[in-house]
Parts: sequence; structure tokens; C-alpha cells
Amino acid sequence: MRQVFLCGYYGYGNAGDEALLATLLEQLPAHFSPVVLSGDPQTTAALYGVATCDRRRWGQVLQTLRQSEVFIWGGGSLIQDVTSWRSPLYYLGLMTLAQQLGCRTLAWAQGIGPVKSPFYRWWLRQLLRRCVAVTVRDSGSAALLRQWQIPHQQGADPVWLMGAATTAQGQWSRTCTIAVSLRPHPSLTPERFAILASALRSWQDASGIEILLLPFQPQQDLPLAEQLHEQLLPTHTHLLSLADPRQIKGVLAAVQGAIAMRLHALIMAASVGCPCFALSYDPKVSHLMADTGMHGCELTALPSSPHTLVSQWQDHWRSEQSRPNYQTYRDSANVHKAILAELF
Repeated sequence: MRQVFLCGYYGYGNAGDEALLATLLEQLPAHFSPVVLSGDPQTTAALYGVATCDRRRWGQVLQTLRQSEVFIWGGGSLIQDVTSWRSPLYYLGLMTLAQQLGCRTLAWAQGIGPVKSPFYRWWLRQLLRRCVAVTVRDSGSAALLRQWQIPHQQGADPVWLMGAATTAQGQWSRTCTIAVSLRPHPSLTPERFAILASALRSWQDASGIEILLLPFQPQQDLPLAEQLHEQLLPTHTHLLSLADPRQIKGVLAAVQGAIAMRLHALIMAASVGCPCFALSYDPKVSHLMADTGMHGCELTALPSSPHTLVSQWQDHWRSEQSRPNYQTYRDSANVHKAILAELF
């Protein structure tokens, strides 16, 4: 077996990043033995049955790199310096070490940028030029790489192809349930949160629907979900916190619809045919809506009336013919899977 080192924002309880890891592990050729860089090695090992490396133990990281034939920057927006200058320094440093130690390196399903630092941009260009292949998941990243004249392939987010755990569906397939996934963000002001809560409560009062609150990153999202739970009908509201993204996708395959802010909540739901309503707080969510025809609205343009919002939701879920066909995006996501098979 040949060892491959998987590097990403894994082991921090973010279901989107965990979904990227789960998908990468599913698509990795069988003759490779993965070691996953993780912020919580024990949990990662238990969830996926893989060897792990503690990202904080540099001696262990260096030893793992020396023993690995391949180094993969896993999917997601690893290289951006908007939220922190330390994060790109860490990932760029690891890729540099991997290349110096003779690993074949692959940037897989990346969302590149924003990178404002001229030094980081220069460093990133040098590393990408030495990769055996680069795949990206959005047109903005592809445009940047064209500008830099770096060969690459573009495909939809690989989570479109992640498997779902049917054992997690449980009771949700037996009721008219809408999954709701919110996250803290400056765009979700207290006033807008109150409008959403009032609209969901009104919908429950009028139709008796069940609301399933699904925090995607419990450390951030759970307090918000608990706050929302207190404002809705207790007999028709449930809160479910799952660590395994495959189980989350299984739940989304069973419910009647999803209202979500997080990108991968929307992708997981859409990929299993669950009608979605996006609440966009970020350009990546707006791009998903524009590219796929997914219904939703910008949080900054949220209706001021809860009743208007309820009417939009009811019209959306009644309109079977208006649901987008996402098969094109599932097909496009195969780009990332194919590159693993072709190269390794």
C-alpha cells in the first residue's frame, strides 16, 4: 500500500469540511493508504476508520510527510487570508515541505482566495506550478488560475457525489419536515433572525409542519439552533446534531425540504433531491444559486414581513415544476474523482 497524506480543515466539527473529507476518502484509489491531518485525530479515526496525524504535533507531521508518496490539499477554501493570515501560512508551509521531501502534490477541489497578500499570492503560484494536478470547484478560482497560467480542471463541488447513510433517516421520512440550518454571521442580524423565527413559527401554526434544526458546525451553530428552538412550537420542533456528514446527508434525503445558509447544507440537500431555499450570506452561496437556479434570497434582502417569507416558502414547495435539475452538477463533480484515478 502507498501512503497518501490528506491535508485539510478536518477534525473541527464543520460538516462541510468533513463532507469533503468523506468524499475524498470514498474516491481515493484502493491501493492508497490514507493518513488524515486532523485537529481531533481520535474523532476522525473513529468516524472514518483511517490513520490520522495531529496537526499540532509538528514532529508527527514531518514524519508522516517523509513516509508519504502523495500529498493532497483536500477540498475547500484552504488558501485565503481574509479571516486569518496564520491559516494560509500553515497550509502553504505544509505544501512546501511536502514538495521538498519529494511527495507528489495535488491541489484537489480547491476554492482559491481571496488572497490579498502579494507574498502569499507569489508563494501560492510557485506551489501550484509544481503540483502534478490542480482541480478547482468554482469559476472564480478557475479565472485566477487562468490569469496565472496554471493548468487546472474545474468541476462542481465534490460533495455532490458523497454517499448518504440511510440509517440516519429514521422518523424524518414519516412527517412533513423542513430542515433548517443557520449559522452566525453579521448578515444574520438580530432583526433578521427574529423575522426568520416568526416566519417559521407562523408556518408551523398554519400548516403543522415539523421543523428539524440541523447545526452544521455545532461549536458555532448550536447556540443559534437552541435559541431558535425556544421560539418555535416545542411539539413540532426537533434539534439534531450529527458529527458524520454522511448521516446528515441521509437525513436530508428523507425530509421534505431544507432552508439553509451554509453552502454544503444546500449542496447535500440538492444532491439527494431535497428542495432547497438558500439564505445567502456569502458570494459562494450566491454563486450556487445563480449557477443552479436554486431558490432563495440574499440575507440582506430578506423580506421585512414574516408573512411574505412564509408565502415565498409555501409557493416554492408547492411548485414542483420549478425545481432545478441538478444532474449537470453531479456530472461535473466527477472531474475531481477522475483526476485521482488518472494520476494515482
